[in-house]
Amino acid sequence: MKHRILVIDDEQNARDALKTILTEEGYEVGEAADGEAGLAALSSFRPDAVLCDIRMPKMDGLALLARARADGHACVFVMMTAFASIETAVQAMKAGAEDYVTKPVDVSSVLAKLEKVLEKRALKQENELLRERLREKHKFSNIVGESTELQSVFDVVARAAPTRATILVLGESGTGKELIAQAIHEASPRRDKPFVKVNCAALTETLLESELFGHEKGSFTGAVGRREGRFELANTGTLFLDELGDVSPGLQVKLLRVLQQQEFERVGGTQTVKVDVRVVAATHRDLEAEVKSGRFREDLYYRLNVVSVTLPPLRRRKSDIPSLVNHFLERYGEVHGKKLKGLAPGTLNALLSYDWPGNVRELGNVIERAVVLARGTELTSDDLPAALRGPRPTSRSGDSLIPGATLYDIEREAILRTLELVDGSTSRAADLLGISVRKIQYRLKEYADAQHTAEKPHVN
Repeated sequence: MKHRILVIDDEQNARDALKTILTEEGYEVGEAADGEAGLAALSSFRPDAVLCDIRMPKMDGLALLARARADGHACVFVMMTAFASIETAVQAMKAGAEDYVTKPVDVSSVLAKLEKVLEKRALKQENELLRERLREKHKFSNIVGESTELQSVFDVVARAAPTRATILVLGESGTGKELIAQAIHEASPRRDKPFVKVNCAALTETLLESELFGHEKGSFTGAVGRREGRFELANTGTLFLDELGDVSPGLQVKLLRVLQQQEFERVGGTQTVKVDVRVVAATHRDLEAEVKSGRFREDLYYRLNVVSVTLPPLRRRKSDIPSLVNHFLERYGEVHGKKLKGLAPGTLNALLSYDWPGNVRELGNVIERAVVLARGTELTSDDLPAALRGPRPTSRSGDSLIPGATLYDIEREAILRTLELVDGSTSRAADLLGISVRKIQYRLKEYADAQHTAEKPHVN
């Protein structure tokens, strides 16, 4: 696609010469004889870049640039001036111009600068698109789950995210604490600033201190130069401290200081570094118990626990399993190039009967494995790990179920099959069955508990 260039100059000869040159270079060129005509052309021609003279009648180039920015035009400006003064150039750049050239213009210089600013504009647009996709990915509405427990987490986080408050995310491993932290960042005013994360359990105390606060040259063996830590990298943004409950008591003191005063010294340094960082911390440990045992500082716990949320384990929100399964089927089907229609009868019941000690992470791994090994267009119990298969329910049609079946069995069959039909959406299933979402969630938990009880060995 041709880039559009708008040439605005009160000199006819200059406009004609630039139009000829730019057209030969493959650009689509528009022109205007003064600032007012140029302002109108911004809306009608919609250029990608503007070559604009600074000295013009009616409205000069700087005034036009200011109006264009105020009106939200995204095109880039390269200003032209016969007065090659530093003051004029600085004034143009401060007003929002990308670059400038002096008159009489040098053709090669104009073409080179246009190429540079258009490339920069394209890169900026691509980055904005990627940021928007990332923001969309981490919106609360895109975190899969309709259960009451998860919605209550979303409610607290949505209210706290736009503030500066430190947020403590608690929950077992695999429940999605990092995903919540990213969603908090994307819902905050810092969304366009850095989101930096560090796993505090993965490093020794010495390495973690350097990772968090940076170090000066020669501060320890191997420190061949100054290195910025994660707090500096996250300046003006968000720092996610994962598994903070594993931090040593000595390092807890330094974390308390930076949380209270937003300042620290690098390892081996004496210069105080000030930062503006919003902290989101997470741990699978019971920090209240850690405080009572003396392993975690009480003052640090209260500093972290301004707002806290606890992510429920998957065994307590089994009503979310159908929608999570559908989400993973779509994701891993795309990754591995396999188009799967859904679950075969009985497969959902096998997934609901398992307690998922590894939580959502384990479910995702199980579904990815099943997608890879699936022979047909539906996942069956045979595609699941042996621990999940259990007793196989007999596959039967709705008609053959009714003679001799209890109303409980008929309702159970209707709920499970409808969920498979609508790809696990409890809200769509509720609409089709004419019952509430809450009732479906209650029944799913009931079925899973009954299956789990039936599979336990009986002792006579």
